[in-house]
Amino acid sequence: MKPGQFPRTHLYLVGLLSLGLCSFVVAKFNEEPNARFSTESALDTIVAEPLALHSNPEQSTQQVLAAIPETLPENLAPPLRNETIKVKPGDNLANIFKKQDIPARELSRLLNSKPLGPRLKSIFPGHTLTFSFSDDNTLMRLAYTPGPLEKLEFERIGDAYNGKEVRREPERVLAYKHGAIDHSLFIASQRAGLNDSVTMRLAQIFQWDIDFVLDIRKGDEFYVVYEELYLGEEFVGYGDIVAAEFVNQGESFQAVSYTDSKNDSGFYNPKGESMRKAFLRAPVEFSRISSNFNLRRKHPLYKRTMPHRGIDYAAPSGTPILAAGDGRIKVAGRSKTNGNYVIISHGEQYVTKYLHLSKFANKLRKGSKVKQGQTIGYVGSTGLATGPHLHYEFLVSGVHKNPRTAKLPDAAPVAKTELSRFEGEAGKKLSLLESYKQQVQVAFAR
Repeated sequence: MKPGQFPRTHLYLVGLLSLGLCSFVVAKFNEEPNARFSTESALDTIVAEPLALHSNPEQSTQQVLAAIPETLPENLAPPLRNETIKVKPGDNLANIFKKQDIPARELSRLLNSKPLGPRLKSIFPGHTLTFSFSDDNTLMRLAYTPGPLEKLEFERIGDAYNGKEVRREPERVLAYKHGAIDHSLFIASQRAGLNDSVTMRLAQIFQWDIDFVLDIRKGDEFYVVYEELYLGEEFVGYGDIVAAEFVNQGESFQAVSYTDSKNDSGFYNPKGESMRKAFLRAPVEFSRISSNFNLRRKHPLYKRTMPHRGIDYAAPSGTPILAAGDGRIKVAGRSKTNGNYVIISHGEQYVTKYLHLSKFANKLRKGSKVKQGQTIGYVGSTGLATGPHLHYEFLVSGVHKNPRTAKLPDAAPVAKTELSRFEGEAGKKLSLLESYKQQVQVAFAR
């Protein structure tokens, strides 16, 4: 018999069973037009009557059934056993695999499977792992689900694993929020029903124009149009911010998202000027200033007047410190006074310094390139420091400047060849924002 073919007796049996079932159905409808019948009753009737095989009417049903093999064909594999676990705080892949009695070599093979294997190192609490085992407890498949829209599937092929990424495209629904500030941006956002992650993105859009540590005042307000993501009727997360406005001390700042013809995205004001500047005003998010730029400051340790050529940002130990702009690491070292410190050069004119770090970011070293907003280290109290904080300095052509008030160079605006396209898209988004603002203002006026 050729591979993939069934024995002739099996084919006869299938044909006779099909013929018998059809005869039964026709007879039933003829005898009892309104009667209901089940698959079980149909099969009982057929099995109770002798069927002919070949041309031998004496062959019984028992002989027909005896011709059916007791074992399944080799190409029908037994079902796999599945185990699904949710990652808990403190879990890592090594202890998860150990609890599932999976040899360490299998974990090594998964992590080394390119290009998706290394992404398994980034598991977080709440993510799920589904293991599929054969009868002898061999791992045959692994599905890693970091969220509702993404899944990584690994299938065993010999002694290796082949991975693929499965992504689900959600429906994007526009949503609107308005908040008025009494105490802080986060409290106002929570009261308005805005998620913390969206609040952070909102602050990041305006961070070059507004210092969210010192500039926020009671009565400030924001309007934001953003996306909510749905799979069917299920809410699965937040998408992009489409347009936003922040009113700070009576001054209004508007921003719209725009993706150009080269697929580069950013936020711009209605004129097409980038919201982004070449440097961040503050290299740590939502901390407080414990000591401002002051060339006549009295030093807290030496008790004498000594210039304070930077700004001290008090923040908990371990708070990420961000590169203020694109550049290259000039120094990543340690001294008795500065503790762990980093110096970044940004072309020939600008230099930024970061002092008293608890530790450096991974793979940070002299000569490394960094991008604006990249984590370069973490807040600490190394060197001559009275508590955990970041001392930050900003130099222009070798001269110390106050990073809060220095004029910062702008990032590139929308290209002239893109302006017409930008104006069309930005106009629609700003109209949505303006329409929502008017609804809010009418509601408050009632």
